[in-house]
Amino acid sequence: MTTVYDFEALTINGKSVPLSQYKGKPLLIVNTASACGFTPQFAGLEELHKTYGKKGLVVLGFPCNQFGAQDKGSNDEIAEFCQLNYGVSFTMMAKIDVNGSDAHPLYQWLSAEAPGLLGTKAIKWNFTKFLVAKDGQVLKRYAPTDTPQSIADDIEAALA
Repeated sequence: MTTVYDFEALTINGKSVPLSQYKGKPLLIVNTASACGFTPQFAGLEELHKTYGKKGLVVLGFPCNQFGAQDKGSNDEIAEFCQLNYGVSFTMMAKIDVNGSDAHPLYQWLSAEAPGLLGTKAIKWNFTKFLVAKDGQVLKRYAPTDTPQSIADDIEAALA
């Protein structure tokens, strides 16, 4: 059986990270963008990281430029934007595609494991969120309109 721990990804500064290093911790995986109406959710994601990170939650942000070209910058520019504007200290990954033939394998798997509304597998927009359990299985997919604060109860349950 495939789990999130079977994948690896690059951090925003180019370091390869096997997701198995997070075994036993719930993950919140989010495709992000720097110039989107939902961009202020970075503040809420940072709040979740600060509140629940010490209890084991790992927040992973994956910049993506596939929706309205809202993250055109380089990985360095994105990292600087997130830090300067939102004080992001959770792990930001390298920019990826989340849909289509070049979609990152992690996102291909996440989309298949937790389809969206009406069973659609495609990611609809920036700030789609996936909550992954301690065992590496996807618990739930959240729409971009679901704020980080609105999923706190599910995170607490995943940490229990």
